[in-house]
Amino acid sequence: MKLTANQALQLIENFRGKNENDRWIDHCVSVGNTAGKIAGALKDKSYNIDVDKTIALGYVHDIGKYTDKTHKHDIKGYEYLIGKGYDEDCCNICLTHSYLNNDITCTAGGVPDITENPFLTNFVKNHEYTIEEKIINLCDLMCPPGGKVFTVDKRLIDLILRRGAHSNTQYHVKETYKLKEFFDNLLGYNLYGLFPEIKENL
Repeated sequence: MKLTANQALQLIENFRGKNENDRWIDHCVSVGNTAGKIAGALKDKSYNIDVDKTIALGYVHDIGKYTDKTHKHDIKGYEYLIGKGYDEDCCNICLTHSYLNNDITCTAGGVPDITENPFLTNFVKNHEYTIEEKIINLCDLMCPPGGKVFTVDKRLIDLILRRGAHSNTQYHVKETYKLKEFFDNLLGYNLYGLFPEIKENL
């Protein structure tokens, strides 16, 4: 079953008020809306991209946090959406959004135990990320909890301050910059130009 942006938004809004806080929901809304702007700009450049799907993926990427726990939210989100009967190409975002460069160790907050979940490790390694998924990777690293839009520099600092610096932090930062450059090159300009509100959040 296809997941539309409207359906995705309703799914996460159904959890509002049921957790200790709703910052993860506001974050998802911000990621979806931010991703939609980038996808729309790429569509205008004649790239083959599904704007509505991109927004939907942004809205549900962290839906596994409905349990009020961050640990294993990737797997929990994937299982939740699969259980609802949505197409795997929509559910996969729960597994891929935190991991850059097809590498489960390229993530924020420390080096994961690659043996803890072989399914996740192998999926990330072998999955061919779609352009929509890559946009969510980037927007997840532009949108802090609470609904704002940051430069990747400020967002990465935010993550380091909250989660600490680890042996994989430099690797993750470098890949984040590469990802932003990838989309800047596709657009032909600095994508921050799509978000005048970024200046207010510097």
